[in-house]
Formats: sequence, C-alpha cells, structure tokens
Amino acid sequence: MDNNDAINTLREIKDIMNKSSRFQTISGLSIVIIGIYASVVSLGAWLLLGNHQPFGWLPEWCGSFAINTPSRTWFAVVCAAVLVVVSFGTVSLMSYRKTVRVNRRFVFDRTVRRSLLNFFIPAATGGLVCLALLMQGHYGLTSTFMLVFYGLALINCSHSTTSDLALLGYGQLLLGIVDCFVVSHGILFWFLGFGLWHIVFGVFFTLKNRRS
Repeated sequence: MDNNDAINTLREIKDIMNKSSRFQTISGLSIVIIGIYASVVSLGAWLLLGNHQPFGWLPEWCGSFAINTPSRTWFAVVCAAVLVVVSFGTVSLMSYRKTVRVNRRFVFDRTVRRSLLNFFIPAATGGLVCLALLMQGHYGLTSTFMLVFYGLALINCSHSTTSDLALLGYGQLLLGIVDCFVVSHGILFWFLGFGLWHIVFGVFFTLKNRRS
C-alpha cells in the first residue's frame, strides 16, 4: 500500500466515523413544513393582534390589541409555544419515517441525545430569558431574543447533525440582529425567520440531498 492508498483509507475511515457520530436523518420536507406552520401562525397573529379588523366575521376583541401591550405579547408567546411543540413533533415523525424508508432502525442512542442536548440548551436558555423579559414588562426585544437564541441552537446542533443546519442558524442570527434596530415589527421578523427562511432553506436542503 503506497502513501496515496493509505491517505484515502484514512479519509474513508474518517468519513465513516463522522457519519456514525452525527444524526443524519433530518428531513428537508419537515423543515419546509415548519416554515409553512410559522408563516400561517405569523399571518394569524398579525390579523388578530394588529389594530385593524380586515374581515367582518372576526370577533370584536380581535382588533382590540394594541402594539406592544402585555395581552398582545402573551398571545404571541402562546402561539409560539404551540408552534414549537407541533414543529418538534413534525420533525420527530418525519425523521422516523425517513429512517424507516432507508431500511434503518430508529434508535434513541447517544448520537440522538447529544443532538437534542446541543439544540435545547441554547433554545431553553433563550426561552427562559424571553420569559423573564415578559414578566418584567420588557416586550420590545422579545422577538429578537427568540431569533438569536434559536439561531445559536441551530448552529450548536449542526455539530452533531448536518453542518447545513448552521446556514439556517446564521440566517436567524442575522434577522435577529436586524430586528434589534427595527421597532414594532416583531411579527414581520418572525415570519421572515421562522417562516420564509425555513421554507427557502428546506427546499435547498432537499434538493442538495437529492443530488448527493
């Protein structure tokens, strides 16, 4: 065996070890679906929470929420919490189906646990920070912290899943930073980050995996 063969063998061993230590069954379609969920929720929140009543069939209280009031913000937080639960369930279900489709067994092993831990430590930290801000009446930067901590969670999780998730995370970080300097447009940035950017990235991720 010459030097080139030895180097190629080492590279193959490294690739195998890298794949075995990463959770590789994330579905690109699930990312698109999450984006659709978030877009619908953002649109619904905008219709319900804005100082307007575009449709006559909506109840009167739908137009009574003023910008940056506690009731408006808590309503949006409840919507976000429901969205997180539904999104996590969607990703889990579609990851399981993808694993079965490629004739592999879905096991809650050390790799999966590490991926979840890497994601939920920044995400849970951000959630507690946002909760503290809300309880103290600081509503203006709530959307910013949600985007920033979610972006950090994705970047951290990408080390134990697919590195492409870091791109999704960087997009959330960028939108969160821009949101710091824009007043009273939190729902717009939620739509851009959790909705539109998820859809764009999910399509890119799906097409990339099909080509490889």
